[in-house]
Amino acid sequence: MAKAIHSMIRALQEARSVAFYQTAFGLSVADRLDFTGFTLIYMSNPESGFEVELTINKDRTEPYNLGDGYGHLAVSVDDLDAEHARLTAAGLAPRKLVDFKNGDVLVARFFFIADPDGYQIEVVQRGGRYL
Repeated sequence: MAKAIHSMIRALQEARSVAFYQTAFGLSVADRLDFTGFTLIYMSNPESGFEVELTINKDRTEPYNLGDGYGHLAVSVDDLDAEHARLTAAGLAPRKLVDFKNGDVLVARFFFIADPDGYQIEVVQRGGRYL
């Protein structure tokens, strides 16, 4: 059976993106591979073996066009309200908290936050399917 191990996103500025993922989600650099034209940075934390792979193309000077096909990454947290407050205090501008319902049934609580390159990350309250 396949096991998800990482998701790659393109970052324009290495230091800015590494700082964002460290501050927002407690990820640290697990590996950094430097090549002639690009650098790969794998970031993770002890909560999961899943990694975010940042790809920095060294000749790139313009922001990436994310297009209309990109979905999002998702992380789960124990206390959504506290995490929203922490990210707001850190100046990272999380979007509004959402109670996602199917009729009257609460399916999930979440908010989205954008990384420095515009990638959207969903932050979901742990519980239910997000244990």
